[in-house]
Amino acid sequence: MSVNNSKEALYYESKDKYVLCKLCPHNCKIKENETGFCMVRKNIKGKLYSLNYERISSIAIDPIEKKPLYHFNKGTSILSIGSLGCNFNCKFCQNYSISREIDFSNVRKYSSDEIIKIALENKLTSIAYTYNEPTVFFEMVLDTCKAARKHNISNVLVTNGYISKNPFEELAPYINAMNIDVKSYDDALYYDICHGHLIPVLNTIKIAKTHNIHMELTCLIVPTLFADIKLCGSFFEQLEAAAGNVVIHLSRYFPRYEYFEPSTDINCMLQIQAVAKKYFSYVYLGNV
Repeated sequence: MSVNNSKEALYYESKDKYVLCKLCPHNCKIKENETGFCMVRKNIKGKLYSLNYERISSIAIDPIEKKPLYHFNKGTSILSIGSLGCNFNCKFCQNYSISREIDFSNVRKYSSDEIIKIALENKLTSIAYTYNEPTVFFEMVLDTCKAARKHNISNVLVTNGYISKNPFEELAPYINAMNIDVKSYDDALYYDICHGHLIPVLNTIKIAKTHNIHMELTCLIVPTLFADIKLCGSFFEQLEAAAGNVVIHLSRYFPRYEYFEPSTDINCMLQIQAVAKKYFSYVYLGNV
């Protein structure tokens, strides 16, 4: 994709033989004509460009509970938009066709103003940045959030939480609610299965709390990632310390993409729910 079809990215530094992307904790060193791990931020002649700016792969009107958000604007509909790319590579990804298989021929061009117009025409009071990982869609999300705020439209981020402190501090004042997907209680498993790390996600949760953003956390209960009941207990204690008494969604895993472990046992889900309820007032089961 050419410079003319892209937007210069925020949060990078130019070096002699590469650019250093500082959007997320990967801190990708990107050589000329290559992209970072997310596959949508490219070094073109020593500058970093966002290839997915104004490129929408999915747009729909959903019940807000589908995000899932159960304690924010309950009973309303929300405009959901997504693009391409992700800074994780989860082996069980549900949306791999837009997250890891990048094809710009299947996306449409929408400006922030056009997205706001769709929300207003349908009398929607909130927009969700979702489907793929919205933080790698950073420039478009930021512009759309600012435009939405002018029209008293709430902004919802459905994210893996893997974003560096400075860009998130810039975005956070425009975010009203978040659902953060926490992949595992173990950092080694986080890296092995998703190619990410736990601590940066916990840091994002802490920053969101300081900005008084409504947070709900989702834990996909994947065999081998979230099955040890004892470890779940200590992890929920850690989550409560970082986030406070937030809403927790425990979602059942089904085989998908490159991961074919059997679907999560319902009794295991119920056991983990019982442990989570020791730390959180609201713990919901999903996909059951």
